[in-house]
Amino acid sequence: MLDQTKPVYQRLRDVIANAILDGTFRDGDMLPSVRSLAAEEGANPLTVAKAYQTFQDEGLVTVKRGVGMFVAEGATDRLRTLMREDFLTNVWPPVAEQMRRIGLDARTLLDLTDA
Repeated sequence: MLDQTKPVYQRLRDVIANAILDGTFRDGDMLPSVRSLAAEEGANPLTVAKAYQTFQDEGLVTVKRGVGMFVAEGATDRLRTLMREDFLTNVWPPVAEQMRRIGLDARTLLDLTDA
């Protein structure tokens, strides 16, 4: 689920991160070019480049000049850890509070998702 209140480059980052976590791109795989992803997502290439730069800054992708951008070794595990920490810090607390307010317990929620 993409948060439409986020800036476009962060939403693109989420698209790429989800593709890595879902196994579409594995450690060592080449990522789509900036132009290719921009065309696919209907985004400005500079915005895609900014999204990719965030991964590069975090060491999650490597750049091979003249070849392309690749998912770094170990990036999937590191990304999963980063996203888990973000979820537990920023997403879960308001969800848990709303569950408390409406009287929804975790077991009921799990039962609904298993159905």
